Amino acid sequence: MTDVRIATHPDEFATLTPEQMRERFLVQDLFAAGEVRWMLSQSDRILLGGAVPNGANLAITAPDEVRAINLCDRRELGVVCLSGTGTVTVDGQTFEVEAEDIVYVGAGTVSISVSGDATFYLVSAPAHLSHPTTLIKRADAQTLIIGDADKASLRTLRKYVHDQGVASCELALGITTIEPGNVWNTMPCHTHDRRTECYLYFDVPDGERVVHIAGQPGQTRSMIVADREAIISPPWSVHFGAGTAPYKFVWSTAGENLAYNDMDPVVTTELR
Repeated sequence: MTDVRIATHPDEFATLTPEQMRERFLVQDLFAAGEVRWMLSQSDRILLGGAVPNGANLAITAPDEVRAINLCDRRELGVVCLSGTGTVTVDGQTFEVEAEDIVYVGAGTVSISVSGDATFYLVSAPAHLSHPTTLIKRADAQTLIIGDADKASLRTLRKYVHDQGVASCELALGITTIEPGNVWNTMPCHTHDRRTECYLYFDVPDGERVVHIAGQPGQTRSMIVADREAIISPPWSVHFGAGTAPYKFVWSTAGENLAYNDMDPVVTTELR
């Protein structure tokens, strides 16, 4: 059964207990050996999933909650290799992947499966247009160095699926690496009312954590996030954090605007 998350009004968000916040916005236990697991957020109908073939072949099928014969009948999909090596097979075409490679799967695809010793993270959004299925190797992603080491925010951002890269209908997808000696991601922070964003934190060392900040700029709250846990960030919420050690995260958005720079900046001194 798919984990389904109902959209939350920002006024209600301010009243939630810490445990209620985690129940609504923190996604845990996506990755289990030999299984495909899903979480469906009703914010922009984003699906987050985990697939761990464990040396076998796993079919990526539609959860009952999307009421489709095939996952990509009315959706597109990003398949992110978090670790290991494996294969992604899409309508008979096989793509060999390793850590931080991504396969974009277009709407209309019938058959999808993964295999090998890799751990796969899945992100899917509704799609009304079909775009070609494409493998994006880590080395081929558009790479930017952003942030400031003096402010502990130096990071490497790789854009894979975006308005100037591999085309999609409404999914944008990439990976950010926090460089050694730095802790902050997404600073200065922002919101974007036109799309929901999700972060999947990974390569968080054993025993370390990320403090993720959410909420309206004047009413922020925090959640402690472990390795391979995800956060759902509604359009009205900021989404930034700091780690106790260097880490990485997969960022993904879905909504009505694909432009990476479609952001509403928040001045740091206005955060509360």
